[in-house]
Amino acid sequence: MSKAMAYVIALYIRLSLEDSRVESMSIENQKRALHSFVDQMENVRNVEVLEFIDNGYSGTNFERPAVQKLLGQVQAGEVNCIIVKDFTRFGRNAIEVGYFMERVFPLYGIRFISINDDFDSGRLHGDTGGLDVAFKYLVAEFYSRDLSVKSKSAKYVKMKRGEYQSKICPYGYRKGPDGRMEPDEETAPVVQMIYELAKAGHSTTQIARKLLEKGIQTPGERKAAMGIVKHDVSRSGGLWQTSTLRNILTDERYTGTYIMGKRTVREVGSYLVRTKDESEWFKIPEHHPPIITKELFQQVQERFPRTACVKKQAHRYPLRGKVFCGVCSHAMSKSSTKNSVFYCRHSQVDKNSPCHGLRISEAELEGVLYEIMNKQAQIILNLNDLSDAEPMDVHLAKQGDYLKQIDGCQNQKRILYEQMLLGEIGAEEYKAEKARVDKELGRLNRIYAALCQRTEQMRMGDESRAARKRLAQEVTGAGGLTAALVDALIERVEVYPENQVRIIWKLKDFCMEA
Repeated sequence: MSKAMAYVIALYIRLSLEDSRVESMSIENQKRALHSFVDQMENVRNVEVLEFIDNGYSGTNFERPAVQKLLGQVQAGEVNCIIVKDFTRFGRNAIEVGYFMERVFPLYGIRFISINDDFDSGRLHGDTGGLDVAFKYLVAEFYSRDLSVKSKSAKYVKMKRGEYQSKICPYGYRKGPDGRMEPDEETAPVVQMIYELAKAGHSTTQIARKLLEKGIQTPGERKAAMGIVKHDVSRSGGLWQTSTLRNILTDERYTGTYIMGKRTVREVGSYLVRTKDESEWFKIPEHHPPIITKELFQQVQERFPRTACVKKQAHRYPLRGKVFCGVCSHAMSKSSTKNSVFYCRHSQVDKNSPCHGLRISEAELEGVLYEIMNKQAQIILNLNDLSDAEPMDVHLAKQGDYLKQIDGCQNQKRILYEQMLLGEIGAEEYKAEKARVDKELGRLNRIYAALCQRTEQMRMGDESRAARKRLAQEVTGAGGLTAALVDALIERVEVYPENQVRIIWKLKDFCMEA
């Protein structure tokens, strides 16, 4: 049977970490219940069953790989029916589940069945279940929120007792045999040195330079050396970031006070977090051995006061996120002064770095880039189509002519067959003539297929040239560099000493030689 005619049933199965404790919610039990239901379904023929399984994912949002794949196939018209064990398997967010049930699935003609809830949209004739179904959504969401609150409450009780600890230790500490934090004999002296330098009046940039001179590994490099690779540190070159030093200099845990509960998720099921007010933090004094004294910490805080991070509206400018140092490959920072410059912040502390002090004026860089773009655009606009290919209409005429010859051969084969049936020609003559016509038909089909392929290539080439021309006209008409042009044409810009610039183009065919 043709796959296109099959009635496709999607079985959606989800198991969260909390559900794994309940045997009836196991993956296998859900599979068994769903397949048993499908076997008993009536009035469905030529069934094709697909399985979509999300193992270990919460139902509070739809950021799940299997459900996203399922919804993609729904939009592509490749699914006729979705079956779940109950509503909570599909999701626990009342608003999002309701949106799919009432808007999306009816739009695509999807039949939705929830076995335990005795819900079948096929029986409702366009209705969505009313108050009873909506109430079940809300119960599912309330259960999830209640579970989240209980989980947090248990964690907070442990925090207050000093029993709960993060798995990650701050730089300068390590986990002891009893699981509690203890000073690391290799890195704790580095923390002490950082605080002493800060107390003596050194800025974070000066401290970073001292650490570089002594060849002390950055926290990321040390983790990588211990086999804990979370970030690419191959380009760090032993250069400490000033933000890392500021975080160390304002971390009260180095005095022996353990701090927990600084952040919380914005809402149940979300991965976004917010920093709580300091009054809501859990602080446990004398929780672990200190690396510095409280007096030293307070003295440093007077020089590096903790400031609230004010969320500012992102400043948009044409080359945002596009300018990189050509020497060390780090993104270049942009000054906030009136006459803005791009500069390599990464090498500021290393006077021996080839890119130390590398900078270029924003206005100068934008001017250079637009000049290059404009020249390329002028070349494209002044180019005549030098292709010696036949015009499209001539090509299409040839295509039509060969199609007529193919139809003629097909007609000739029918006539030969009729002549054989009427006894006008013998079987042997029929076979010989048919072989001759088939050979000619094969030749014509090959030529016709090649013509069709060439026609498609010509059409795509015409579209590509037209699109390139439109983009060139936008460049010449802009009068200067814009964010839209940069986003459309430039992947990245690399800046080298002596104001040398290299452009990595997004559209290779836009960069043409004069």
